[in-house]
Amino acid sequence: MAENDETVYICRCEEVSREEVEQAIRDGATTITGIKKRTNAGMGLCQGRTCRKLITNMLAGGQDPAKILPPTFRPPVRTVKISEIAEGDEE
Repeated sequence: MAENDETVYICRCEEVSREEVEQAIRDGATTITGIKKRTNAGMGLCQGRTCRKLITNMLAGGQDPAKILPPTFRPPVRTVKISEIAEGDEE
């Protein structure tokens, strides 16, 4: 995609443009996860906290955004210190 002054980024972390999200919707994406798989939107540093609402509104296409399925989250089971990983399993 050629960069120009008219490029509107929906996901700034991954530099995913409005056109890329619209193309993913035209290609059949009907959920935030579908957009994420096709464009990597929502996979950057903020993990979608900035772009998720914009993408939801684009998917809704003027309808009620509450009808769009929320994305799946995979939080860590528990926090782990790097030193624990480096030490390995003693057993």
